[in-house]
Amino acid sequence: MSSSTTPSVLLNTGVQMPLLGLGTYKLTGPEDVYRAVDAALDAGYRAFDSATVYRNEADVGRALRELLHKHGLTREDVFITSKLGPKDQGERAMDGALHSLSQLDLGYIDLYLIHWPGTQGMDVTDHRNPGNRAQSWAALEELHAQGKLKAIGVSNYTPAHMKDLMKSCKIPPAVLQVEFHPQLCQTELKSVCDEYGVCFQSYSSLGKGELTAHPVVMEVAKNSKRTPAQVLLRWAVQQGVPVLPKSSNPDRIKDNARIFDFTLSDTDMDRLSALDSGHKYCWDASQVV
Repeated sequence: MSSSTTPSVLLNTGVQMPLLGLGTYKLTGPEDVYRAVDAALDAGYRAFDSATVYRNEADVGRALRELLHKHGLTREDVFITSKLGPKDQGERAMDGALHSLSQLDLGYIDLYLIHWPGTQGMDVTDHRNPGNRAQSWAALEELHAQGKLKAIGVSNYTPAHMKDLMKSCKIPPAVLQVEFHPQLCQTELKSVCDEYGVCFQSYSSLGKGELTAHPVVMEVAKNSKRTPAQVLLRWAVQQGVPVLPKSSNPDRIKDNARIFDFTLSDTDMDRLSALDSGHKYCWDASQVV
């Protein structure tokens, strides 16, 4: 798929997805996006994660179209993820996904996710939510069959949401993207993904940056002669979990890519995993029916 040496994981579609991608949440404006994408490509990133609600799909697509040639790459060398907005859940899903395809303007999307199990403007306990999710999934399946979405998946789903989807889907999800870090080890969700052959992918690996100041993380980093961010990202990829660190700082983007040339000891891995407290820094989908 890519000329990059960045390790990858095999999806159930038969396609390789890089273990490292650039998260673009809060990257806004063509100049910031261009600078970040340029730095990421230079540092060896070959995956980029966007979403309808990030409002930067057009800027991400434009930056890649302009920069791929500069870095000696083609469209096929990069893996692009985007996500269906909660406002488009249900009957608007087809239009929402087609809008993402149009905004990115890269021919196809490598991975497209349902961003949230609920529907914008609808209470989390509203019993129309499951039907809307099913309708969204059917639209994604149709676009997958057409080759416009090379792989489809979900984000922020709970074990119950995953089990419901697996009962009704024609095409199983390739990826579940959720919050994952030492304070939120997501053991049950990972087990469900393993059972169904779904790739478990991490976002917010740094706990919105707060975990980089945790004493245990800082101590492991000092002993490893690495940054706390590198340690947190390494903790995930060493378990085979793809990560999507986000940054607009070119130096930090480069630093975050240096996670494949060292290994954490079993002791350090265990120390970090022992921080698990079920703490979420981001949103909680557990109440969405």
